[in-house]
Parts: sequence; C-alpha cells; structure tokens
Amino acid sequence: MPKEQTPAKPQTRRYSPQEKAAAVRMVRTLRAELGSEHGTVQRVASQLGYGTESVRQWVKQADIDDGHAPGVSTSEATRIRELEQENRELKRANEILKRAA
Repeated sequence: MPKEQTPAKPQTRRYSPQEKAAAVRMVRTLRAELGSEHGTVQRVASQLGYGTESVRQWVKQADIDDGHAPGVSTSEATRIRELEQENRELKRANEILKRAA
C-alpha cells in the first residue's frame, strides 16, 4: 500500500534586482510593441520561467516607483519601516526609564 504523501511546502525563489528590472523592461517593451497590455506579463513570465504574479507585482511596483501609478514607492516604504523601528525602540526605552524612576 503506497504511503500517502503530504504536499511539500513550495519553495520561494529569490530574484536579484537585475532579474526583476530585466523582466519589467521586457514587459514594458512588449507592451510598447504590441500597443496592448493584455497577456504581456504572462508571456514574459513564461519566457523567463518566473511566476506570473511575481512579474505582475514587479511591474506594478516599478510603475509606482516611476510615478506612473499611485501608491507607496519602495523608498517611502523603506523609510516607513525605519521610522516604525525607531518608534518601537523609543517606546521600549521610555518603558525602561519609567520602571527605573
């Protein structure tokens, strides 16, 4: 009797910034050539062997970063994370000072 196999946890692949930028350039070039956005992300993703949703998110974020779409840019998101971390550290230090007093 064969063992019942549990599905393995999908592995996440990390893409370099150069790979992401190249995929975004390819999508934008293909869109310009075809004059349409329909199917371009899926086509580029399959050519490169990347996930369609990954490429779609990279293009979306690149559009935000370049000012072509509304949203939080990568640099703004980084700054927000830094400020949140600083805020947590200040709260922790404040609690320590309150306990010491």
